[in-house]
Amino acid sequence: MRLRNFTLAVVAAACTLLPASTRPAGGDEARATLGFSAGEVRRILSHGPWPPPWTADPSNRVSGAPAAAHFGKQLFFDPRLSRVGAISCATCHEPHRDFADGRMRAAAIDGVDRNTPGLLDVRYSRWFGWGGASDTLWGQSIRPILDPREMGASAAHIGTLVRDSDDLAEAYRRTFGRAPPADNELVLVDIGKALAAYQETLVSPPTPFDAFRDALARGDVTAAARYPDAARRGLKLFIGKGNCAVCHLGPRFTNGEFHDAGVPFLIDGKRVDPGRHQGIRRLRGSPYTLLGRFNDDPRRADGWATRQVVLQHRNWGEFRVPSLRGLVRTAPYMHAGSHATLADVVRHYSELDESRLHVHGERILRRLALTPREIADLVAFLESLSAPSRP
Repeated sequence: MRLRNFTLAVVAAACTLLPASTRPAGGDEARATLGFSAGEVRRILSHGPWPPPWTADPSNRVSGAPAAAHFGKQLFFDPRLSRVGAISCATCHEPHRDFADGRMRAAAIDGVDRNTPGLLDVRYSRWFGWGGASDTLWGQSIRPILDPREMGASAAHIGTLVRDSDDLAEAYRRTFGRAPPADNELVLVDIGKALAAYQETLVSPPTPFDAFRDALARGDVTAAARYPDAARRGLKLFIGKGNCAVCHLGPRFTNGEFHDAGVPFLIDGKRVDPGRHQGIRRLRGSPYTLLGRFNDDPRRADGWATRQVVLQHRNWGEFRVPSLRGLVRTAPYMHAGSHATLADVVRHYSELDESRLHVHGERILRRLALTPREIADLVAFLESLSAPSRP
């Protein structure tokens, strides 16, 4: 990621453009006002700008098409897609919760083993699901339709539904330029691609952190000073003592990969959740990947990462590093919803039992031993990664 070769000297220079009443006397005063070193400012700037520029998904021929996004939204809220006619995507992805559901673990036709992640900014992911069992958003959108615990449908159910429902058949024609074909699997895949086109539109708005980060980028010390002191102290911990940015990096605050975070991976204290290990096995067995025939990019240009995935024992108990944006409305946290609040999450890392990390060589995490004030400050920073509640 390019950091625009930004240094604190640029901040100080830019401050000379401010009105005299708000202009710091010099670089040292600007540095003291901001409370960050030049290196810290560079690390802060690496977490933006937000949102990233739009790019279409080459594996999905209707990515970015307004008609597809409209059709996908219609499908997202339609319970007819489920086998029982009562479960829609929105059952677990509630818009007012930033498309999460507030439960420890999702429940649709039956209970499932993992927490429902929010869908804001999902389009920027490289892998999808806690175990990374999908490498496309449209492939991930197909998965819950077929899962017997979630929507419990089949390709035959979806194909028949779309062909026999006047509203869905017409929306399909507007989106794909043809009537729904007799091939049920082709219809299922196209439904997944329409759902993906809708989810691509779900991008989180800028946050108080973004306002602070952008103020630093343009050298506006006065605007930067409006960022709350507690959040600023928490940010310093995040990029410093906590070393959180090793995994939660870039504008999305995630490396998009998989790690053992020291969270128990037993389900109900009895069964093991294999995490990434299971995800890789499912990815390899799925026809709905970048390497399969349903990829609309004939060059398979984005399939290189999928080709390079190697199944290793260390993948047991690894789960995808989530984005930290929009955390306030997506509690509870972790892959099984084991932490009810952001303070619980921070305390988990503060009191981490390093012996619990089962992966040989996984030495990224260390017990942070934070003070109560440091915990509160880090929570204040994490809260600043969510936009204010909408009325």
